[in-house]
Amino acid sequence: MPKLVVTTREGETSEVQVDDGLTVMEAIRDNGFDELLALCGGCCSCATCHVHVDESFVEKLPRMSEDEDDLLESSDHRESNSRLSCQIPFTPDLDGLKVTIAPED
Repeated sequence: MPKLVVTTREGETSEVQVDDGLTVMEAIRDNGFDELLALCGGCCSCATCHVHVDESFVEKLPRMSEDEDDLLESSDHRESNSRLSCQIPFTPDLDGLKVTIAPED
């Protein structure tokens, strides 16, 4: 089963297994990372699932939509590797993906 490596805001890193068909947000939420709020449930309407993606994986991700880009524009913590985790379907080629939960806005 593919794995996802998640670093919390406090710097603690954990490795979790990801079931087929989940987004990165669902994998993080379902594994008990309470600091990732995901208030909209994955509808790309709130930006509370903001993560920073390890640079080695950025090019492997699907292209960012205009809606996602607009939501990230409102964050004080946007970086070049920022993404909304609800917009990243977890696929086998993302095995080992490393993300850090972004600071809360």
